[in-house]
Amino acid sequence: MEQQGCVTRLPNGIRLTFIPAEKFKTISLALFIHQELAADKAALTALLPSVLERGSRRYPDNLTLQRELERLYGAAMSADVQKKGERHLISCSLEMMHGKYVGEGEEMLRRGLAIVGGIIGDPLVVNGGFKEEYVEQEKEQLEKIIKGLINNKSLYAVEKCLQSMCAEERFGVFKYGRLEDLAGIDPGSLWRYYREVLSGNPVELYVVGDLEPARVEEAAREMLYFSRRPQEKALPETEVYFEPAETRFVQERMPVSQAKLVLGYRTNIAYDDPLYFALLLYSGILGGFPHSKLFLNVREKASLAYYAYSRLAKHKGIMVIAAGIDGADYEQAREIIEKQVEEMARGRISDSELENTRRGLINGLRLQEDNPYQYISRHLDGEIGGKSYSPAGMIRALEETGRDEIRAAAEKIRLDTVYLLQNEEGVQPDAH
Repeated sequence: MEQQGCVTRLPNGIRLTFIPAEKFKTISLALFIHQELAADKAALTALLPSVLERGSRRYPDNLTLQRELERLYGAAMSADVQKKGERHLISCSLEMMHGKYVGEGEEMLRRGLAIVGGIIGDPLVVNGGFKEEYVEQEKEQLEKIIKGLINNKSLYAVEKCLQSMCAEERFGVFKYGRLEDLAGIDPGSLWRYYREVLSGNPVELYVVGDLEPARVEEAAREMLYFSRRPQEKALPETEVYFEPAETRFVQERMPVSQAKLVLGYRTNIAYDDPLYFALLLYSGILGGFPHSKLFLNVREKASLAYYAYSRLAKHKGIMVIAAGIDGADYEQAREIIEKQVEEMARGRISDSELENTRRGLINGLRLQEDNPYQYISRHLDGEIGGKSYSPAGMIRALEETGRDEIRAAAEKIRLDTVYLLQNEEGVQPDAH
């Protein structure tokens, strides 16, 4: 099991978390810039990782950067944007061989940190803005991503349900932003926005590997030296608690061969809530595994769904149930789904459902021990969610949670929004 991270602050306020892990022959780095999830900022934030990745002052183009990564024995780097609760995160990660296995010692760590530090802290700037060619190309790519969501109808339906459900909340913002905002972004405005975010928002650096804490801090101080404001901006907490006055029904029609039904629930259980692990078990019993109630009752017994599952947005306290159905079966499918939720609220859970789900969740946690980025994700979840859980602590909590706690969690859950995507009458459906 992983050790707890060693946390310190660099002189420029970056929060450094080093997670010692002797089992890995690699060093994994991940830097996150936190921003509030907001409709008017989402496209700007989403555009930044891809533009930053295109080049820094030291590595001004992709070819130069790839050559440097090759010199680090094929190191892999990626930049992306993430949505965790109502936080919008710019991320830059790099994985490389540990120096001691290639005869280069601690210098490998410095070189890896120099790449990340250069991309984040010393990007390529031309005439007071990011390079125009890079900005325009990445705007086109982001436009394709935003428009392309509709090509995956299952993901599209879940996203549309959440957007409708949280239309008046930050969580309703799509992580890639709005199409209409892209046209107004130019190299200068994007650079000014980035300077503001990097200077004043929380920034975190995670390092995982078989290293000495003092050496990691020393290398990070040396390679991530860019200046920032002494006082970070406080970002708003994610709003979790909400009681829907009534259930909303949203219907959308387009040419599809398979209708998509999504039910959005408010759990009113936050990541740091004592009932959080009961909620994990609840969702798992309901629709997380092949033995779950939704899979067996909606798909197998009634043959009403091509797929049926439940998922948690853990930092927001939202659960979605999604199913692919024939449009004509909507009423019956919804009735059976809601019956399973009612069964959970009444505590009707068999021994095999509970124990198989408990075992499935614990096995999933143990599998995460083989991935250094899961270590990072768990620590980041703790920072955003207000409570850190060790793997051993999570397993113990799952083992100690019983029917009473699961029922207590079930009683808090309320149906907020029902979204149905189905075929247009008289229109030939597509393949999705």
